[in-house]
Amino acid sequence: MASKLNREAEYLNALFSLTLNPAQAGRAVSLVESLTPVERSEFVSLADSHHVLVRGLKTVLDHATRDGNTVLAGWASEELEKEHKRISTALVYLQNICEELENANCPTTVMKSLDHYPDLGNDLDLYSTADERAICEVMTGKFNAHIEPRSWGDRLAHKWNFAVPGLKESVEIHVQRLGQMGEHIAMARRFVTRRVLKVVEDKTYYIPAPEERIIVATLQRMYRHFYFRVCDIVNSAAIIESGELNFDELKRATEAAGIWPGIATYMTVVSDHIKRFRGTPLGLPNFVLAAARFGGNEVRPRARFLRVPLLPHGAALYTYQVTQAAARGDVPATFRLSLLPYLASAAAVAYKVTGSDKGVW
Repeated sequence: MASKLNREAEYLNALFSLTLNPAQAGRAVSLVESLTPVERSEFVSLADSHHVLVRGLKTVLDHATRDGNTVLAGWASEELEKEHKRISTALVYLQNICEELENANCPTTVMKSLDHYPDLGNDLDLYSTADERAICEVMTGKFNAHIEPRSWGDRLAHKWNFAVPGLKESVEIHVQRLGQMGEHIAMARRFVTRRVLKVVEDKTYYIPAPEERIIVATLQRMYRHFYFRVCDIVNSAAIIESGELNFDELKRATEAAGIWPGIATYMTVVSDHIKRFRGTPLGLPNFVLAAARFGGNEVRPRARFLRVPLLPHGAALYTYQVTQAAARGDVPATFRLSLLPYLASAAAVAYKVTGSDKGVW
């Protein structure tokens, strides 16, 4: 177990080096070169789970080509070609889905998925302010999509998953609500009212504004899964470094929703990892650093990801969110959030009995 944990930590460090500091990634490239075929398969699987396969192997290819290492370059090129084909196919479907939803008066924003580009995740995440019946009609009528079974958590969060024939990735659509329990309504609308255009491979999509891109990443990492992926650090660092992020607006929007401490903590964790792999942290304002509950030293590799301790950190953020919802008199959000411990307990029991929490979480 210890050797497996050490190997995963070594692979994660290599992925961070390859994606955050490509020019100084020689040691990481040497590690990849030294791996056996089985170990390379494990490395590729981990890179895929962290949505940095293209970005990581692009650095390997560049170094190998420069050094005249034709064997390593050939391997990296072959892996990249397969991934490029998958992504190009998915992007065509994504554009068509977004266009059909817009044509049906279902305003839609692509969340998270395009932040990874030139990588792409294992599902396509969308948010819409439209009625769920209209969305289901478009997906089943226009794309012959199959509606996947919905868990208790999916129903509370107003989330639908669709399997589209010919598309490897699942299409996940959040309808009118965001958050683990669907507690965010007003803040969720910002994902459509403030959306911006992004062009990827000559295709145009609506994506969230920079502030909402940080918000959705925080909701997923600090309030749902409690783990970070390499892509979260890479993607969010790029948003912050772009200079387009309005920190004051981000604070204003998320204080009202009771998640500002989680937002500040998320950005601090990102900054600490940037400092570790580049030598200098991100230029976060002092009021962000002051609001953070913990830093990157609390997030450690375990079971393939960088884990945020549920106790005390995850629980503290949840408690603050519930308290703030109650203080502002948001009875529906308070009630929904109060169900989270019971849902989490049911998921834990289901996992112990069946080995899966599907149907609950």
